[in-house]
Amino acid sequence: MSTSDKSSDLLYGLNDRPEPLKALFAAFQHILASFVGIITPALIIGGVLGLGNELPHLISMALFVSGVGTFIQAKRIGPIGSGLLCVQGTSFAFLSAVLAAGFIVKSRGGSSEDILAMIFGVCFFAAFVEIFLSRIIHKLQHVITPVVTGIVITTIGLSLIKVGMTDIAGGFGNPDIGASRYLIVGAVTLATIIMINRSSNQVLRLSGIMIGMVVGYITAYFMGMVTFDIPEVAIIAIPMPFKYGFNFDLAAFIPVAIISMVTAIETTGDLTANSMVSKEPTQGPLYIKRIKGGVLGDGVNSGLAAIFGSFPMSTFSQNNGVIQLTGVASRYVAFYIAGLFILLGLFPIIGAVLQTLPKPVLGGATLVMFGTVASAGIRILSTADLDRRDLLIMAVSFGLGLGVVAVPEVTSTFSPLFKSIFSSSVTVAGLSAILMSIILPQEKKKQVEKKAPELALDNKEVTAS
Repeated sequence: MSTSDKSSDLLYGLNDRPEPLKALFAAFQHILASFVGIITPALIIGGVLGLGNELPHLISMALFVSGVGTFIQAKRIGPIGSGLLCVQGTSFAFLSAVLAAGFIVKSRGGSSEDILAMIFGVCFFAAFVEIFLSRIIHKLQHVITPVVTGIVITTIGLSLIKVGMTDIAGGFGNPDIGASRYLIVGAVTLATIIMINRSSNQVLRLSGIMIGMVVGYITAYFMGMVTFDIPEVAIIAIPMPFKYGFNFDLAAFIPVAIISMVTAIETTGDLTANSMVSKEPTQGPLYIKRIKGGVLGDGVNSGLAAIFGSFPMSTFSQNNGVIQLTGVASRYVAFYIAGLFILLGLFPIIGAVLQTLPKPVLGGATLVMFGTVASAGIRILSTADLDRRDLLIMAVSFGLGLGVVAVPEVTSTFSPLFKSIFSSSVTVAGLSAILMSIILPQEKKKQVEKKAPELALDNKEVTAS
């Protein structure tokens, strides 16, 4: 019996094969929901670190690797992949750590190639953290709890809001930052996204950020802020392993490794939600197998991303909403999504055109995205039965994590290595939360709850990627 026979909520179950035209229509819905999320990290990193000449290639590789990763997740090659209709895309969670790694090289006078060599080298090794954790993911809930995960994800969102707000004001290094024309365009973009997301039309809501950016772009054009000076790029982008070289730095690696740990748990929650909307088991051997394969797929795809010049991957949670909207949970749709993303990734002109996007338009959209990341962390925290111990962990972790950003002079006497490590709010908050969770004894009530079924907490977690 097919999955669609089990539930009238789905038109096509996980292993059903929809007709090509219907599958293509469902695939376009997923692409609309995830396209902006996939390309935005590259736009932000390229803009903040001054990598303008490399942006078309970075965007192309983000789309290409997302296509490859989506195929691997749905196809399930050996133990790699969940076998579910889940879209892989560039993760926002790594943005602050990747930017920190880039600034380490930039402070030493490194070129764009040096910056990217360091970023991709660090991200390559960090991928093995998630690959290792995939084998023991069902046992990690006692160490990386919802409290730890919520603290880290909330801190990531809060630390990135400055990036979005700076873009709304005109962008880093802009001598005219804060000019009224920038604020107007940013406000129009933000207001459009808010209005679209309050619509009762689900299709519009799923495309809200893209529509908001289009409206913002048109507004910027009429205000004379759009230039069509598109840089010359190659006709076809040929994926090249380690195009920019390979480098490594321990101070840059630690924040990325910590986020890789948290991402493994976040992916578990996203895959659990995907199983639920696909009417598949959320407990038992098959479920555990899918979770392990999905997290392993995340790690392998992040490694591939580093090899081919893109940033770490994760499972996109917004695509679970598309499954609910279309009633199509067939993993065969993912093959269409993968093919379209790979095709889009082969043409650098797409990235070159997106490079003309005014900063306030990007800022208006990313402010919502980063706020959503922070909100997702708060939502995870709200699922936990918080006691005095948890509140203490939250207070100290948020205090230290946000404190080192507010008062960077606190690390002025540290050695260069430790200064680089502990100047990251995500690193400080994450390490603090993990260490305190291990050291501080749990109250009796929580010790009893440890006997609950493995991965039970993940049924509650549905976070934004």
